[in-house]
Amino acid sequence: MHPTTDNRPSLLLAMGPGVDERLLTDAHRTRLGLLAHTDPHLVAHDLAAPDPRVAAALAEAEILLTCWGATPLTGDVLARAPRLKAVVHAAGSVKHHVTDACWERGLRVTSAAAANALPVAEYTLAAILFAGKRVLRSAQRYAEIRTDDTWLTESTPWGNYRRTIGIVGASRIGRRVVELLRPFDFEILLYDPYVTSPPPGTELVGLDELCARSTVVSVHAPQLPSTHGMIGAVQLAAMPDGTTLINTARGSLVDETALLPHLVSGRLHAILDVTDPELPPTESPLWTLPNVLLTPHVAGSLGNELHRMADQALEEVARYGRGEPFAEEVRAADLTRSA
Repeated sequence: MHPTTDNRPSLLLAMGPGVDERLLTDAHRTRLGLLAHTDPHLVAHDLAAPDPRVAAALAEAEILLTCWGATPLTGDVLARAPRLKAVVHAAGSVKHHVTDACWERGLRVTSAAAANALPVAEYTLAAILFAGKRVLRSAQRYAEIRTDDTWLTESTPWGNYRRTIGIVGASRIGRRVVELLRPFDFEILLYDPYVTSPPPGTELVGLDELCARSTVVSVHAPQLPSTHGMIGAVQLAAMPDGTTLINTARGSLVDETALLPHLVSGRLHAILDVTDPELPPTESPLWTLPNVLLTPHVAGSLGNELHRMADQALEEVARYGRGEPFAEEVRAADLTRSA
């Protein structure tokens, strides 16, 4: 990149190895070249590395377009970026690379968290509907008996009519799940200590009450010190027999030591896209329990869903170039209550 003679901002891509290949199509790279002065094929995997091309691009960059694996923007890194004014993150949380030094510098920050929330909410909707129909158990049982003689009798307690669904956390994802649930015949409970006016069609309740009344409990709170183990022994014991716990947020929000006895006994069911640790030990019962569906953190943007995040990020670059506010601006104060 070289000093510009028009109004397009200089931009540098900064993300982990291989991420740009999944995030950006050829059309995205072409549009980037129209929106900003950039080499759309130059990707800084390590902004602190002694790469002369990256160092020169960073020195001129007004915008960093980041994604997963981006280098933490420490004071030392920012000192090499004297013209930097904005960080456009083409993924969800910015906590991994936007440091206090960025806020002290007055950088503007935006993220594609809203775009990333959509596939998580869609996964959750599918999980809720499948939980009510006991799809995991019925598929296993069907393979065992290979007949339909006992099916109607076994399925008597199943179904999605007038079930009570508990949503833990009115995050972007939590609110989107509530929206997706509206066409169905569900009673929707919501717990969030920061919400005083719940979304239409929901009942705001305490966490313990939500767990005691719900047949499905879905966790959508951010990972904060205050939310660590928030679904603990008391909440799990309060859940009625047969309740399904869905976690697409972070594994640390659920006390798995307290959860496991309920799963091993078969009293509760679980659909877990995240665990703590992220990869369960090889000897963990979670791998083999018939009442547990364990998926490898796939609820968020996956495959071509990454292109939705790229689309949103490029729209933010376009707004910046036009001198407009970001549509999804992130502020330092937001991070005390969000992921």
